[in-house]
Amino acid sequence: MGKQLDANVFIHELSDVSTSDIGDNTRIWQYSVILKGAVIGSKCNICAHTLIENDVVIADNVTIKSGVYLWDGLRIEKNVFIGPCVAFTNDKKPRSKQYPEKFLYTIIKENASIGANATILPGITLGSNCMVGAGAVVTKSVPANAVVVGNPAKIIKYLECPNG
Repeated sequence: MGKQLDANVFIHELSDVSTSDIGDNTRIWQYSVILKGAVIGSKCNICAHTLIENDVVIADNVTIKSGVYLWDGLRIEKNVFIGPCVAFTNDKKPRSKQYPEKFLYTIIKENASIGANATILPGITLGSNCMVGAGAVVTKSVPANAVVVGNPAKIIKYLECPNG
């Protein structure tokens, strides 16, 4: 079940997708909401129960598991894995009905992997090939190839070879 956009894009019929800027062979599953300004690359898998706001750019071959909300200001490079229920934020001092002029950018570099239920604070960069452990609370940028765990997230080791 679902509808087929041009370029072999699959969008489940129970999703609300307003953007047409979606690359070839991307799959978007049920109960996903994707706003008009979002950009999604090729060969992505956007799982059920996700939200992607307007000012979000997702490169090719990205997996976004269920329960993930991607807020304005997020940039995700190719081959990134985002586990279930990862929480992103885009405002360091949130208040009801008070919005910054511009949201902070959070950058997830290529081949990064984020474990389930991790929390990523705004305005940081997760380096290429890094791994964020499940449940980690990332409060500052993570270097390339680092593995971080805990609250606040701390480096426990570096990966010797790209992609683990």
